[in-house]
Amino acid sequence: MTTRQRIATIGTADARRLAVDTGREIAGARRSAGATQRHVAAIAGMSASQLGRLERGELLRPTLDVICRAARAAGFSASLKLYPDGSRLRDEGQLRVLTRFDRVSAAALRTRREVRLPVEGDQRAWDERITDGRANASVECEVHPHDIQAVQRRIALKQRDDPSAGVVILLVADTAHNRRVLAERREALRPQFPLDGGAILRALRAGRIPQVSGVLLL
Repeated sequence: MTTRQRIATIGTADARRLAVDTGREIAGARRSAGATQRHVAAIAGMSASQLGRLERGELLRPTLDVICRAARAAGFSASLKLYPDGSRLRDEGQLRVLTRFDRVSAAALRTRREVRLPVEGDQRAWDERITDGRANASVECEVHPHDIQAVQRRIALKQRDDPSAGVVILLVADTAHNRRVLAERREALRPQFPLDGGAILRALRAGRIPQVSGVLLL
């Protein structure tokens, strides 16, 4: 089996698992509300038999439209999120930035790529984790950030859910576009990332983890 075929097979299995899990959640919500399949199906604009197959995981390829209508009828709002898996294909630009970052860190610092959050079933991961044996720093790499506020929220949620995250280094590719973005947003970022790049580099080159989170253009 080629890599492409293997990934397609895994993706199909993911779709099947999501459909089954969603059907079970919809069934549980309906039962908790004391509603019949006929009632919920009518609200969702589908037949009771179609809803029943969805709940039992027998609807082989339910569309997002069907899932979202059934979820709404059961009192839920459906959401689909994408998480990096351990074998994800990285953007070449991101790999270059992470490689540059590794080169400026002292040999005394230990590094690991793709460190998942310690939450069962959670596929989120830090791009890199560095440690000096006493403290940790988690690295989030952005090659071309479009929405800085979204980046801030994503990192804040990871910090909340990962007690071992330590300080966070927001690593941003040094491009003209990114310099303009950070120049405009730097003060808004400062409460969450107070340290500037120069101070981060001095700590890393000395083999130390920075004491607080910061932003590093590299």
